[in-house]
Amino acid sequence: MTSAQPQAKPSRGGITVGTLSELPPLEAGAVIYLRHWFSSAETRAQMRRDFEVNFGPGLAEAAFEAFGYLCNFCVTHGRRPLVRHGMSCNCLGADENCFANLLAAAADGHEEDTQILASLIVQPRKARELARLADDCSTFLQQITGAPPLARAAHPMTATLH
Repeated sequence: MTSAQPQAKPSRGGITVGTLSELPPLEAGAVIYLRHWFSSAETRAQMRRDFEVNFGPGLAEAAFEAFGYLCNFCVTHGRRPLVRHGMSCNCLGADENCFANLLAAAADGHEEDTQILASLIVQPRKARELARLADDCSTFLQQITGAPPLARAAHPMTATLH
């Protein structure tokens, strides 16, 4: 009789929480470019070309470097590995969703939310720095994804949606 090998539990960061097609432009762009950055040199080159088309060579280089630094910072100072789905996958993983919301909160000017989301990705002592990096990247992501500028810091009377 052979014993069954225990199967490794999938990381909670990779659990599907939605689809890319359901995301607003900024958040979808954040996830797509996150995947581009880590997939291969070829996908990073494609990302650089996208940036050049949208920003011109000078600004494109700065935006490309800033986004790359943001992605690498998440890995270097991450609480655990940042799980991503494949380039052609329409699934949205939990870690990808957190990353997308980090950038959306930064674009929306919600500093506390940005720092809280950052602390889910990196070590708490690095959360403030990640929040700043996300803020730096959120503006050009709005531009490149065609996302309208988000409303700044509106505080609803209630948070119940349905």
